[in-house]
Formats: sequence, structure tokens, C-alpha cells
Amino acid sequence: MTTPADTIFALSSGAPPAAIAIMRVSGPAAFDILRGLAGRVPPPRRASVCTLRAPDTQEMLDQALALVFPGPDTATGEDLVELHLHGGRAVVRAVENAISHFPGVRRAEAGEFTRRAFANGRMDLNEAEGLADLLSAETEWQRRAATQMFGGAFSAAIEEYRQEVLRLSALTEAELDFSDEGDVDSQNNVLITDGCKKLQQQIGQLLASPPAEKLRDGLRVVLAGPPNSGKSTLLNALVGREAAIVSDIAGTTRDMIEVPVAVEGVALLFTDTAGLRDDSPDAIERIGIDRSLAAMQQADILLWLGLEGTGPEHLHLIEISAKNDISDYVAKSPNALSVSAQTGAGISALLHIVAARAKTLLPPPDQFAINARQRMLLADAAGALAACSSSEDWLIIAENLRQARRALDALTGRAHTEDLLDTVFGKFCVGK
Repeated sequence: MTTPADTIFALSSGAPPAAIAIMRVSGPAAFDILRGLAGRVPPPRRASVCTLRAPDTQEMLDQALALVFPGPDTATGEDLVELHLHGGRAVVRAVENAISHFPGVRRAEAGEFTRRAFANGRMDLNEAEGLADLLSAETEWQRRAATQMFGGAFSAAIEEYRQEVLRLSALTEAELDFSDEGDVDSQNNVLITDGCKKLQQQIGQLLASPPAEKLRDGLRVVLAGPPNSGKSTLLNALVGREAAIVSDIAGTTRDMIEVPVAVEGVALLFTDTAGLRDDSPDAIERIGIDRSLAAMQQADILLWLGLEGTGPEHLHLIEISAKNDISDYVAKSPNALSVSAQTGAGISALLHIVAARAKTLLPPPDQFAINARQRMLLADAAGALAACSSSEDWLIIAENLRQARRALDALTGRAHTEDLLDTVFGKFCVGK
């Protein structure tokens, strides 16, 4: 990223052509640019019709709505201008070209508007990550979790933890500095130890919650069973299209086929696998079988299409009899759910059962979900607090409390590195 002293601009709406194209300009020269294009700066926070002209030739570029937002009370914390243009490609290109010729102005990099909001205290790192998740949300469950993170629910919890660590640190410093003078409460050691344990337990509850990656990438639902048990046919019925090749020839499916689907607002990744058997003479098929076994171990939900006996041990196993349209077919397991991919019987019920099971593996829809970065820092804080609880040395306790505070500060971005910020804000599109 280059210096925030630059004024940046970018198209913030979808790619043209469109009915409207929104151009954002942020930085110290934002109002000068608007004045150069429109001949005036309209009143703040009021949509005003302006005729935009090229500064050098006075050629009309567009008749647009202009909105002016004086900093620091703006999305970026800087002077901000929005131009609502007619959304044709030529119009957008002409306005971009005119803006780029003003001094001290350049095109924004990916995520730079949001990064400036972070740098200017308009949002913290967790809220920025929540915004990125909100922009990429494809299911209702993802949208709700991202809204909670972007809305500051997680940051509010972290601030409560941070204030408690500061309180415990103050008590510890008092023990270090004044314990010989008799002015320190003798119960401080109990308060500090109990406070660290309680805070560690609270953080532990967060760490025990399902990770955001499951919510974002989708829970893995693996279809497994012996050859010709109906896995590929069932996959096609579940996802509503011909995703897998169906054949009566055993061993047709050699490798895993993955199909992302949203069911009842939940992201799922259905995975068809090679049929399991011990006597395959084909080396390629045996590789597929090994991958099937690995996929079964990694499955969040396992759909087992067995032809005899009960299914393998799995915490979230759903046994399926997939050929109830065949008159003489009898399910070998009494627990099997009877469906027919050919007639569609039972498919809706199976999807509902899978979605209901999946929802128990995800954060509640009214709760934020923590990602790998947040989880790592929370674990660091919990580890430091555990070290406090197990030590009687005030110097060690004080240092571990400082470590806990550093981890919590890193969560919100009070303590950060440029590489971390590049990673977080690089996920955004240009114009956001």
C-alpha cells in the first residue's frame, strides 16, 4: 500500500454496463476533484444533480448525482465523494480518465478504502474481516454470521476480555509494587487467580465453537459405499443436475467429485467417492478407493449407501437405502433411510435431514464465527491466562498477563504487522 496522503478513486459498484455506476473518491483532494468536474461542491450528505465536464475541454461527461461526505465522520475517515453515474462503459471510462488527471490522485488498490477506514479508526480488524465475509456471503447462514462480526459483536466481547486483563494486571502490579507496605488487599492473589481462570474458561467456550471456515467453505457431506450402491445417482438427485457419470459398470467413479450446494441456507460440499471393495484388480481404482477412505475420515456428515450390514462408525452417519424403486430390493440395515434417486421419493426428506444435522455443526445464526487468525490469537491469550493460574510468581503472572493483552490487541488490530494487514485487506475487491 502507498501513503494514505494520496487521494484514491475506484468504481465501487458492479462492472458496467449497469443502470447506475458508483464512483468513490477518498482523500484530501476529493472535494477539489468534484469542484473540477462539476464546478461546485454541493451541500454535505445530500444527493445533488451535477453536470460533470472534462476539466481541460469542458466536454460534458455525464449528468450524475453527487454526494459529499466531509471527514472524519465518513466510511473511510477522510473526505469522501460518491458519483452516481449512468452505468455505461464509455461513461465510466471517461469519468475515470478525467479523475486520474488531477494531481495527487491514483486508482485504489484492492481493499484500500476499507484499509483506510481501519487506519482512521472507523472499524477494527475483526469488523473489517466481517465485512469481507459479508461481501462474499452466498448463503443466509453466512450472511447472518458475517453481520454479527461486521456489527462488532466479537470486538465487543474482546474489549470486555481486554478490560478484565487490564484489571488483573493492575492488581498484579499492585502486588509487585506495594505488597511490602501493607496497603494491598491480601485477597488480591485469590482474585487474580480466579479472574484468570474465569477469563480462560470464557475464551475456551469461544474456541470450542465451530470454526468460520466450515461456515464459509461448506460442511463436507461424503457419499460412500460399495460399487453400484447408487452413490453417483443419488448425488445427481441431491444437487439437481448431472454432476457425476452414472453407469452399471462397477468402478465407474474413480476419483472424488465435489459439488457445492446451499441447502436451507447452509453451504454444503457434497462429495461422491469411488465404490469401496477389496478385490479391485485396477491400480487406478485402488487409488480412488484409498481417497474414498480418506474422505470418509474427513467427512462432517457421512451418507452411507451400504448393501449389507450397518455402516461404519462415524459421529454423523446417515444410512441410506438408495434403491427403493426396485421392487425386490430390501435394505440390509433397519436404520437406513429409504430414498429413490430415480423417482425422487425421499430426496427432499434426506436434504432436510442433512441440513438439520449440518446446522448443529455450525455456529448459531445469531452468533459470530471466528476464523483461523482469530482462533490462534484467542488460543495464545487462553494459554497465557492458564500460565497465570498455575504460577505463584508475580513477575511471571505479570508477564503472562501482558502476553494475553498483546494477543487481544492483535485481534482488533491495536498490534499488527503490515504483512497481516496486506493479507486481510487483500481479500477485498477494488473499490471497497
